Amino acid sequence: MNGTPDPTGLTHLDLAPVVAEQPDPVLFATVSGAHLYGFPSRDSDVDLRGVHLLPAADLVGLREPEETRSRMWDRDGVEMDLVTHDLRKFVRLMLRRNGYVLEQLLSPLVVHTTGVHRELAALAPGVLTSNHAHHYRGFANTQWRLFDRTGELKPLLYTFRVLLTGIHLMRSGELQAHLPTLLGEVDAPAYLPELIAAKAEREHGPAGIGRASVREDVERLHQVLDRAQQGSALAPAPTAHDALHDLVVRVRLQG
Repeated sequence: MNGTPDPTGLTHLDLAPVVAEQPDPVLFATVSGAHLYGFPSRDSDVDLRGVHLLPAADLVGLREPEETRSRMWDRDGVEMDLVTHDLRKFVRLMLRRNGYVLEQLLSPLVVHTTGVHRELAALAPGVLTSNHAHHYRGFANTQWRLFDRTGELKPLLYTFRVLLTGIHLMRSGELQAHLPTLLGEVDAPAYLPELIAAKAEREHGPAGIGRASVREDVERLHQVLDRAQQGSALAPAPTAHDALHDLVVRVRLQG
């Protein structure tokens, strides 16, 4: 696995055979989820995400193409979760202010890469927009409601992670999904390292941290995200549509 130094505990896993087992060519596969976000537990499953390439005949015939493939299984005692999209569907998702797929594309935890992967990554800045703040705002609201209902630590960390990712993106134009790295943001609550450590030990709640204080911090970060979006230098709409269209056509015809 390529990329940054890996504190994730994945280095002992040989994930290349997973790519080789797929029925169609895989253009890239990366690790997403808690390992990418910087707060895996010892028993966290491995979330593999990527892009496969369907033959042109699958898209021009009468049968519905299998544009998304999803599989969960146990491999050497580790729960694996693999989701891949066909190239055309993935690129359409890229163009829909979908930060989730861009985080997968740009993940430093690379299991398999190709020249097409590198081309997509190079075009990623052309799809990042100020409106991606809506994606991170909505994701944070969903995770906060889940935390409010269950009190579990995982959705709370997701809430903070996506808010800080959105703020960082609006301010810098850079997509950063790794929560420990985002702790350098001036707006990050000081107790987040404690929550990350608790998650690693599979604890289930923010022990010693008041719910009211956490709520205030989440509301404050929403306001910071709103201001960061208003002042962002990012374009309001993607600029890479034509280049991505040309890439999809070229790669599909080459097979």
